[in-house]
Amino acid sequence: MQQTELFKESQTIKIGPSEMPDCDLFWIREFFDLSQSDDYFQTLLAGVQWRQDAIKHGRKGTQLPRLTAWYGNSGKNYSYSGIRMKPLPWNAPLLAIKQAVDAEAGAKFNSVLLNLYRNERDSVAWHSDDEPELGKNPVIASVSFGATRRFVLKHKNEKRVPKIEMELSHGSLLLMRGPTQHHWVHAIPKSRIPVGPRLNLTFRIIR
Repeated sequence: MQQTELFKESQTIKIGPSEMPDCDLFWIREFFDLSQSDDYFQTLLAGVQWRQDAIKHGRKGTQLPRLTAWYGNSGKNYSYSGIRMKPLPWNAPLLAIKQAVDAEAGAKFNSVLLNLYRNERDSVAWHSDDEPELGKNPVIASVSFGATRRFVLKHKNEKRVPKIEMELSHGSLLLMRGPTQHHWVHAIPKSRIPVGPRLNLTFRIIR
């Protein structure tokens, strides 16, 4: 496998321990069809209560290079990078998306983190979704609407293991399962070319 593996043509990708150590990924390029994806993109872009959070560094704060929102069951609070989020109640579009994702993942998600990447300058740095409230070997379901963005993963400890790179497109679903979050980090890099807005929904189970 090349150092960076870019999947452009395949509609479904599975990457497990036989291909990459400590990894369990399942990606469906067109999980939602074009009409559904367009409708969800426009509805969520306009209807979600977006917020601009900041990470604190001592007395100063740095704004995240994206907008976020947290929806879910009552009491399913979530914290990351010093940011505490209380869930907003589910709305109809999010529940419809969740129902489809639950069925594919074989899980019952109780919360979702939404990220709005407004343009090519918005990004998310290397990180794992391994907060204690997610439990051991969490299942993370990532749904994308809008512009296609590069999604990159690298192993935390094994430097010789090749990176994995995908282009997360409009209507796609990526499942990250098993030990993935404990051994891999992932990121959405800034783009060198102009890119339109992208919505990402990462469904989670808060224990």
